[in-house]
Amino acid sequence: MERTTGAGVDIPRKLRRTLALVLAGGRGSRLRDLTDWHAKPAIPFAGKFRIIDFALSNCINSGIRRISVLTQYKAHSLIQHIQRGWGFLRGEFNEFIELLPAQQRTEGENWYRGTADAVFQNLDIVRRHAPDYVLILAGDHVYKMDYGKMLAEHIAKDAAVTVACIEVPLSKASDFGVMSVDDAGNILRFDEKPANPMPVPGRSDVALASMGIYIFNADLLYDLLEKDARLAASQHDFGRDLIPALVGRETVIAHRFQNSCVMDGGAEEAYWRDVGTVDAYWEANIDLCRVTPALNMYDENWPIWTDLRQNPPAKFVFDSDDRRGTAVDSLISGGCVVSGALVRRSLLFSDVRVNSFCVVEDSVLLPGVELGRHSRIRRAIIDSGCSIPTDLVVGEDPVLDAKRFFRTEKGITLVTQRMLDNLWI
Repeated sequence: MERTTGAGVDIPRKLRRTLALVLAGGRGSRLRDLTDWHAKPAIPFAGKFRIIDFALSNCINSGIRRISVLTQYKAHSLIQHIQRGWGFLRGEFNEFIELLPAQQRTEGENWYRGTADAVFQNLDIVRRHAPDYVLILAGDHVYKMDYGKMLAEHIAKDAAVTVACIEVPLSKASDFGVMSVDDAGNILRFDEKPANPMPVPGRSDVALASMGIYIFNADLLYDLLEKDARLAASQHDFGRDLIPALVGRETVIAHRFQNSCVMDGGAEEAYWRDVGTVDAYWEANIDLCRVTPALNMYDENWPIWTDLRQNPPAKFVFDSDDRRGTAVDSLISGGCVVSGALVRRSLLFSDVRVNSFCVVEDSVLLPGVELGRHSRIRRAIIDSGCSIPTDLVVGEDPVLDAKRFFRTEKGITLVTQRMLDNLWI
């Protein structure tokens, strides 16, 4: 059965005429040392994935199979991940995931100066793909969304631009683009990261925030980008410059995330996370260890695709009174060995080894971590490849943790190998 709008528009055909541009060049500096060597979209998430896998999987599952990924900051691991894990599309069917690294391709020989400039610098490539619609996505958010439903609303309302939006607490709205809309969903005002955000009418504690997801009619986008590139005062950003300038001149509509969020029958919320801080990253990963997490990773109808490494199964060894390999309320990935240790309410990425007499609680251990005997790790994130020395304790002494590692205001300790090396300098 073909998916159509009420007007009988063939949405699958329209999706094939859509090009997705995934903006994946940002560092994500609020993640501190986790992004010293990787762009934020390349950071591991949920045991076996990278953050960018969610935006790419949404495209594939929605029926969009022409995707360009724009990279810039320390992109090697991101490029490698996409080359290894996302090469299954068929070029003979005009399906692709292509990489567009920053190449100083315009006259000024600049790196990407903003989200709009990133697209402008690749405008000749975008034009050669000849899309009818261009879907702009951030590559650093975690969510499941059917972009086909957003495109259907865009077409049904004859919009020039559609902006995906979500309700956020007013206290956090200054971190987003905030909009006000009329009863028909037309955007009346759009302010990027305002100091005093506007609440939703009738709800003083909530604002309507942009998700950084836009659908443009292609010809309009080309014209806007060319004009914006000539404006010296512009920051060349979709949220700061292009979208606000269009409000009142073109039909710019808001698409409610709850209308296209992919949820199973037991879901309690329209799940979307910006895991852009150490606390948010820890919370989103640890939430997956709950009996019923907010994000359903077991939905066979909307799978999350990734680069699958050929790891052996997780292994739990020793069963004596003084040491027992045990994990409770935890996610343990392939290649892990829990050897006579206790893991509780924690997420272990691939190839983690927890040696005898260790205790790991409420923690996230990234790929390749090894814990020396008798170490204790609580409420922490251990970065990829860390070798934790014997008897090291993390998460029990706030003053000592803050002196040796990075400790957030909420009490989460981030440990990297560089920090560990500095312990003996």
